[in-house]
Amino acid sequence: MQQQAIYDQLTSILRDLFDDEELVAVPTLTAADVPDWDSFNHINLIVAVEAKFGVKFHTAELESIHNVGHLAELIQNKLAAQGR
Repeated sequence: MQQQAIYDQLTSILRDLFDDEELVAVPTLTAADVPDWDSFNHINLIVAVEAKFGVKFHTAELESIHNVGHLAELIQNKLAAQGR
């Protein structure tokens, strides 16, 4: 899957989850940039991402995510490993 398609789908997930049509998934976006992005919504985000992309993250991977760019990179790597 192309990186832009990943960002487009992440934008859709973020907008739905945070009910904010102005949110855009960009590599530098962090939880600190989104007012309602707390630990509960972080879990909801990860669950939504896993469902949307058909991937599963390990705890160590989740602990290493610092921004949306890193999340997109993890998604891309997992999809590539699946041959998608």
